[in-house]
Amino acid sequence: MENKNGKEMLRNIGYVELETVCGVTSALPENTLPEFAFCGKSNVGKSSLINSLMNRKSYARTSAQPGKTQTINFYNIDRKLYFVDLPGYGYAKVSLELKAKWGRMIENYLKTSQQLKLIFLLVDIRHEPSANDKDMYQWIVCHGFTPVIIATKLDKINRSQQGKQIKILREGLGTNKEVQIIPFSAQTKQGRDQIWECIDSFTGIDEN
Repeated sequence: MENKNGKEMLRNIGYVELETVCGVTSALPENTLPEFAFCGKSNVGKSSLINSLMNRKSYARTSAQPGKTQTINFYNIDRKLYFVDLPGYGYAKVSLELKAKWGRMIENYLKTSQQLKLIFLLVDIRHEPSANDKDMYQWIVCHGFTPVIIATKLDKINRSQQGKQIKILREGLGTNKEVQIIPFSAQTKQGRDQIWECIDSFTGIDEN
């Protein structure tokens, strides 16, 4: 959010807990609070985004080895909602067997969660969407959701390039104009308030 002077206001997050970690054989929790899922390829900046939304520096940690995160992580946010961190995809050194397991985990979550309100799909604003990005977008749509696209690493490009790169992402994913694309930088925090506005539209919760 912004104050009257146009300056960013930090959302006051008092309570954060990694409440549930689900592996391949784990049963998903029967949560009663709204869930907001985050997915994207390995190294796209998913943990940095989640930390930024939490106003935490390193609560959601990146794996020391890309592609090694094999769990679905449920973060309780102020006892009002959950951030659901889905396994990263697209890391070349991961075996086909492991990729298949991740796929089943994610599909099971999308099919069975009773509280999933919105899915954020993270893509790197610097590049055309990969085949995995395109497949994930279509997969989400086929499960009946309209994702919000988060174009990460915004600080890595010039401001003059932003419009062009967003157009490349939209055309590459094959989205219509109704699909929201939010440019985001973990460094400058640009885009964070827009993401929270998306969340608030489903919960009616604001930072006050």
